[in-house]
Amino acid sequence: MGVVQEVKDGKFVESNSAASLANSKKKTGNDSLDKDAFLQLLVAQMKYQDPLEPTSNTEYISQYATFSELEQMQNMSASMDLFRASSLVGQTVLLKVTDSAGRTVNVQGNVDYVVYEKNKAYLSVNGDLYSMDDLDTVADPTYLEAYKLAADWKNIYNKLPAYENLTVADREKVEKLDEMYNGMSDYQKEFLTDEEVATMKKYVTKMKDLVAIAEANKGDGDDGGSDDE
Repeated sequence: MGVVQEVKDGKFVESNSAASLANSKKKTGNDSLDKDAFLQLLVAQMKYQDPLEPTSNTEYISQYATFSELEQMQNMSASMDLFRASSLVGQTVLLKVTDSAGRTVNVQGNVDYVVYEKNKAYLSVNGDLYSMDDLDTVADPTYLEAYKLAADWKNIYNKLPAYENLTVADREKVEKLDEMYNGMSDYQKEFLTDEEVATMKKYVTKMKDLVAIAEANKGDGDDGGSDDE
């Protein structure tokens, strides 16, 4: 699994992805004991045991059975992690990565795909790979939709002029805000402040009055311009 490192002032700069992968290798490194290594230790124990007080076969079998049970539990846990990683594709996640200096860096983005290597899962976020060990939060799709909708609404809201400067030229913005708000669920409306909603309603009311006045003036102008027979 290759990692590209940035070079600055002639020195390697460790990326967040490189730190995540390095930490993952440290955790797995040589700490795990596989079945072959266990059998080698078992053979060594039998070879160098005290011939006057040999270990019983029952004890050896018990040790092997215990190890096999532990190995099965580890494999099951790893399989669950791999399955969980697959379910994250397309979702927005927050990763907390600890760099070589011990600082915690937050990385947020969508999971594009998952890479599996040596029974470990790595998430591709923003074009870089990160260990599943650094996964901190998975954003709820309902929350993300509500957040984006509120952000779009506030973007239009912030472009409105002061209340006293409102004109018919702002009609499209005001009506769009009103339409978006009425289309929101109660949960989505919670992302807007009471002050913003109250102000919007004042704008909507004033805009209706401005439009009515403009249409009335237009009608008067048409009548005034008619020819007498």
